[in-house]
Amino acid sequence: MPNAPTPIRIAVIDLYNDTPNEGLRAIRELLLAADRKHFGVPVSFDFFETRFKGEAPGLDYDLYLSSGGPGSPFDGEGMPWEATYFRLLEALWSHNQHPGRDKKHVLYICHSYQMMCRFFEVAEVVKRRGPSFGILPVHKTPAGKAEPLFAGLGDPFFAADFRQWQVLQPNLPRLAELGGDVLALEKKRGHIPLERATMAIRLSPEMIGVQFHPEADPPGMLRHFRQPERRKYVIELHGEEKYERILHRLEDPKFLTRTHDFFVPTFIRLAIEAVRPAQVKAYEMATSVSA
Repeated sequence: MPNAPTPIRIAVIDLYNDTPNEGLRAIRELLLAADRKHFGVPVSFDFFETRFKGEAPGLDYDLYLSSGGPGSPFDGEGMPWEATYFRLLEALWSHNQHPGRDKKHVLYICHSYQMMCRFFEVAEVVKRRGPSFGILPVHKTPAGKAEPLFAGLGDPFFAADFRQWQVLQPNLPRLAELGGDVLALEKKRGHIPLERATMAIRLSPEMIGVQFHPEADPPGMLRHFRQPERRKYVIELHGEEKYERILHRLEDPKFLTRTHDFFVPTFIRLAIEAVRPAQVKAYEMATSVSA
């Protein structure tokens, strides 16, 4: 009898600071759905409240998902939790520089993406003149068109984009030094003579950050936006037309469904292929024989 497959261990780094949110729920549901979905490999995961409690995982996980969060990406300056978070980023990067080690695969989402850019000094992080708020188009760069995590998405593709800060002026020499590149830009704004924000950066073959929320699921977001207090809040800040446009794009599968169904599951699948090649091969051989 073949040995039972070794589980993939995933650490979720929570930067929501104990604020109610949809992101962590959506991440949890994606991780539960990933169990044995890819090559029969079990998935186990733990959450760490890094921003609220100063918790941080060790290096005994295979994959790391670092979440979005409220407020400024500079809120933690001088605080113990930010020092803890940045030590983790340094440890993960340093681990991956040693030949022969199984690499640690990391996905940085929204707030984490901005902090990643700060820590690795790959771009400027500045406040927007006004918030970006909605289900909005994301355009691939030439590097993004070759990115496996974008391969199943259109150009542009649509994603949940809710932010008051943005990443600008990517440091291309620094990215080249690290082995990374810019993968995506925000929507085209022909009538506004401003630089388009950088929406995704591949930091290294194992590490990627995205400004949008790839975990966002239409059913959960619809429930969220249809709550009376949320509806009132959005209309007061952004107007009824923006609110109705968000609902329409959440109800239409052409907009957000593909991004949710493809991005994080593909990140997990590609990481499993990289860190469990023997298990993947054994699974493929077993399934080909049974077929």
